Amino acid sequence: MGFARACSVALVGVEGVVVEVQADLEPGVAAFTLVGLPDKTLIESRDRVRAAVVNSGAAWPQKKLTVGLSPASVPKSGAGFDLAVAAAVLGAAEVVDPAVIADLVLIGELGLDGRVRPVRGILPAVLAAAEAGYRQVVVPQQCAAEAMLVPDVSVLGVRSLRQLIAVLTDGEVPEEDPPDPSGRPDPMLAGLVVPGAGLGTGVARGGEDGRDFPDLADVAGQHCARRALEVAASGGHHIFLSGPPGAGKTMLAERIPWILPPLTRQDSLEVTAVHSVAGLLPPGEPLVARPPYCAPHHSATMQSLVGGGAGVPRPGAVSLAHRGVLFLDEAAEFSTKVLDALRQPLEAGHVVIARAAGVVRLPARFLMVLAANPCPCGRHTLHGAGCECPASVIRRYQARLSGPLLDRVDLRVEVEPVTRSDLLGRSGRGEATAVVADRVREARDRAAVRLAGTPWRLNAEVPGHELRTRWQAGPGAMAQAERDLERGLLTARGLDRVLRVAWTVADLRGHDRPDPLDVAVALELRTGIARGATAAMGPGS
Repeated sequence: MGFARACSVALVGVEGVVVEVQADLEPGVAAFTLVGLPDKTLIESRDRVRAAVVNSGAAWPQKKLTVGLSPASVPKSGAGFDLAVAAAVLGAAEVVDPAVIADLVLIGELGLDGRVRPVRGILPAVLAAAEAGYRQVVVPQQCAAEAMLVPDVSVLGVRSLRQLIAVLTDGEVPEEDPPDPSGRPDPMLAGLVVPGAGLGTGVARGGEDGRDFPDLADVAGQHCARRALEVAASGGHHIFLSGPPGAGKTMLAERIPWILPPLTRQDSLEVTAVHSVAGLLPPGEPLVARPPYCAPHHSATMQSLVGGGAGVPRPGAVSLAHRGVLFLDEAAEFSTKVLDALRQPLEAGHVVIARAAGVVRLPARFLMVLAANPCPCGRHTLHGAGCECPASVIRRYQARLSGPLLDRVDLRVEVEPVTRSDLLGRSGRGEATAVVADRVREARDRAAVRLAGTPWRLNAEVPGHELRTRWQAGPGAMAQAERDLERGLLTARGLDRVLRVAWTVADLRGHDRPDPLDVAVALELRTGIARGATAAMGPGS
């Protein structure tokens, strides 16, 4: 009787659980039994592993074989267990030393010819293995760079099961296949990245040389909206852009990721883990360094927005936009239930999805940008444009964005129609993305110094109680906001959010704490009522 064990990782959302793969050989009729709550894909691994072992030159044991996946209570899915199952079987058959693979974590899919194919979710799987105390992992060679992002873990990238057997037995490592001279993409990467993954599905594309990404200077006019974007990026505040079609709402939203600072190392690992599980990690880019940008269509379902699906829930748009920007264009066209489902992630920074297969907690701390027209035809706020929408239709259209959802939006900006002088450049070209990004970075640095030693990093994350007691505004600065609260123009949550925005405006202007003008700017951006404060602030003031 032979017994051996190896380890692999089961992903539940973006979190991993180390699974012990045990293989047991007993005398009897040759059979292969797989137990431990596997799904359909994992059950099919019996045929893949058998063919891969035989085609790799090793003998398949002609005995009763039982492979158990422990703990059995954890759902297991995907083809990433193939490599661990093959290693455990070879260890039980004494082709390799069972002691060598006992503490080895193996992740990868096997082809029938023995080649090791890459799988999704390598980074969160290796992170889970490292947290569990494992220090040696074997992954497909195409995913080795992604696995090496985890510190203090020795990574071995293999292209075939034959190569792995040679390494484990100290044999001669076979030569790698020469690259395809035709220049075609590696067929082994098929299925690793979802087709169509581009702008709007997660990672924002563009180079660091300042030429490939959208420039804020391309937006004609919209001086107040540009300042509001700067405030939103500096403090992580959600923003609602309302205006007629063609005013530039989408152009403004697409440029927000490029005025945000690059992701920190920890944030990059979090974002990369989500995109790796979702299959949106760009080939050749194992680490996402820029804030992601996700712009789902208004026909998106609740599962696609907040996450879900059959079996174990998958990341949705709110998780793909983690540490980045979630842009909902034509927000009034989204389903009311879909929009209201955003309330939890907007407050908590994560989303909890409960399904029959289990409960999954996915990260979802993003900067939300809503854009909508004032009425179905979009001409309601234009003078002399001939809007024929009845008042009842306009009310119903605007009511699709519920009060509780808008109460969680810090900034509300009316995007004005572009004038001829703005469009033809007579009023001067606006500031470039790089200039605004420098001010945003400086404002975030001031906030980081103030919030050092606390669990918060941005002004939008600080609870209102802390702002009212620990970091107070200047003398008399909140008088106007308190009057608006008494008059019913602000809710208690709205007052806290005004104070948060005021701190961001103070950081942009280099103040130690908000003064009356900073609070007036925050009130104007929060209520949408023009008070002249935003124009008085000016760029860079």
